[in-house]
Amino acid sequence: MVQQLRGVLRVRTWGGLVLSLLLGASYAAMPLFALLPQLWGFAAVSAISYGADAWLHRIEPSFIRRLAAFGMDRTLRFLARDALLLVLAERMDAPEPVLVAGLIVLGGQFGVLVFYGALHRVIRRMRTLPMAVRNLDMGGAGIPEAPAALLYRRYLRRLLHLDLPMHAGLLAGLATSHWLVTKAGYALSLALPALALLALAGQLRKARRMPGREEFIAEVNRQLAAYRPEVALYFSFAAVSRDFMYQVNMWIETLEQLDRRPVIILRERASFRYLSRTRLPVLCVPKADDVAELDMPDLKVVLYPGNAGKNVHMLRVAEAKHVFIGHGDSDKLASSNRVSKVYDEIWVAGRAGRDRYQRIRHAIDDAAIVEVGRPQLAPIRVHAHHVPGPLATVLYAPTWEGWSDDDCHTSLIPMGVDLVSALLGEGVRVLYKPHPLTGKRSPAAAQADRTVREMLAADNQRRQAGGTVGAAAGDLESRLREIRARIDELTGRESADDDAEQTRDARLPQDPGSDEWQALHAEWHRLYWNQIGPLRHDVITGQLPTLYECFNQADLLISDVSSVVADFVASLKPYVLTNANDLPDEEFRAAYTTAGGAYLLDRACTRLPDILRSVRDPAHDPMAPDRHSVKEYLLGPDQPTSMERFNTAVNALAETAVLHQQEHALDGVPSVPAPTPQPN
Repeated sequence: MVQQLRGVLRVRTWGGLVLSLLLGASYAAMPLFALLPQLWGFAAVSAISYGADAWLHRIEPSFIRRLAAFGMDRTLRFLARDALLLVLAERMDAPEPVLVAGLIVLGGQFGVLVFYGALHRVIRRMRTLPMAVRNLDMGGAGIPEAPAALLYRRYLRRLLHLDLPMHAGLLAGLATSHWLVTKAGYALSLALPALALLALAGQLRKARRMPGREEFIAEVNRQLAAYRPEVALYFSFAAVSRDFMYQVNMWIETLEQLDRRPVIILRERASFRYLSRTRLPVLCVPKADDVAELDMPDLKVVLYPGNAGKNVHMLRVAEAKHVFIGHGDSDKLASSNRVSKVYDEIWVAGRAGRDRYQRIRHAIDDAAIVEVGRPQLAPIRVHAHHVPGPLATVLYAPTWEGWSDDDCHTSLIPMGVDLVSALLGEGVRVLYKPHPLTGKRSPAAAQADRTVREMLAADNQRRQAGGTVGAAAGDLESRLREIRARIDELTGRESADDDAEQTRDARLPQDPGSDEWQALHAEWHRLYWNQIGPLRHDVITGQLPTLYECFNQADLLISDVSSVVADFVASLKPYVLTNANDLPDEEFRAAYTTAGGAYLLDRACTRLPDILRSVRDPAHDPMAPDRHSVKEYLLGPDQPTSMERFNTAVNALAETAVLHQQEHALDGVPSVPAPTPQPN
């Protein structure tokens, strides 16, 4: 029953559930205390509603969004509380002038709020540029400074809380029958929003100095002409959010090591905010018409980490060669999609990727497939360098439920809870890293995810398995926050609320910050794992710790058919594939390449004790030889390195593009005109 309630309310933590119930109880009690009337009871539940509301915004944003979906958004909650306060005042026979003035103040406050919101929207729209830019010198674009954060960011929260002087003043007047403090509270609650509105209105003139579309794009093209990009990473995703940006972020370090000059082109503004640190120029171009305006005559190779409809807006560039590089290598259908035929080449990690495409008969030409390895896997420690902890550490990383039930590959729904229960029974340490999209579509997956988290938390408490405690834990938390803040600063997210401001401040990177970036990440991970300790289970959901750092902590991976498994193969550690449908082993291994070196786990988890023996006693690890052959089949040879192969492939294709351009010029063949892009 409680679990169902948490699911309906979208509450993740027990503390959040308690606060949400307190918030609901306080709003249920306020009308009762207002009508009785009961002053001190109303004051108490009103204070509870303020506090619970503020904390829930910090720790349970999903619950706050759920309230808004039910029609109880923040503005309505504040309005209801203030209106009930006036009901209380009327029931306590407050003087009529006090009641009338209270109504005027309440109406004035919300009237100012309406005008403020409209003005804020006008300024925000005026400050919206056709592109957002990073790591190009945009100082000459003439972008005015953004309004002060106090006026511009999270303004609704600040304006609504300006009802506190009125609230406190009227309660004090009702308690003492002295109305001077009430008048002062009324004056403050009316004057402060009005002053804020006037201050924001003063920013309107500054916003009018924003450069026009043609002027701004001309400046971007001037900067691109100076940089002369040769390689572009192009990314679009219809439902883009931080959950999808790993598809771009995983390629950044690889791009930065190329011989040729790369640029990153994004199509959704949200993706710009979740981009990781890079010294490369970045363009976020939401409209197809503006993509067509980009002038990059030296562009030779365009790389696509995902298949998306908006890719056609870049595929129109006939002078460049277009390559699908994907965002992982797995046995899912997405890793051998017929749509990939539109690209000049498809780059895969190893022979397995080539064979996967060859199984799509008459779709992909074998000559168009190039094996380049997986340069991102360099940080993964191999089995020989791994130092086990006091407990066997199992990383359970299920994939997500998919877009529909037809292609559902996750083990979380049919067997995840039983699997984690069996692991706890075996006395191992569990690192649980669900896919970022887990539960987004399937309520059953969301429920299983919550149950697994609760099981791990309960087992931590039962075993008193903790990491660093006391004052030392507080110091570690503080240092971790400091490091994250600096990482965000290097990333460029500190001004992410206003793309125009970030573009205005964009400059050519003097210090790429790579050394500091790597050092900060290394320190953050060291402190984090020290804080967790070697015995405690952990649920990992954020960008840090990274997936590969989790690989380095684990003795064994349990996962589903996904690119996570293909990447883990690089470690040569034992790994397990879930066989939730209990297919015969031969049939399962024939269907999924990554199963060649895997232990297969049945739905009832009866094989788990024998599988764990391969970790506890490496002499009983019969799949070890198979993992070596599967690694080369999936990821290619160790020499030359993946980075060298990838760089060679880029250079070779760029040279091919130049040769084709020269052949067209000699033959007198005009360049293919770009089609007029359709509005999107």
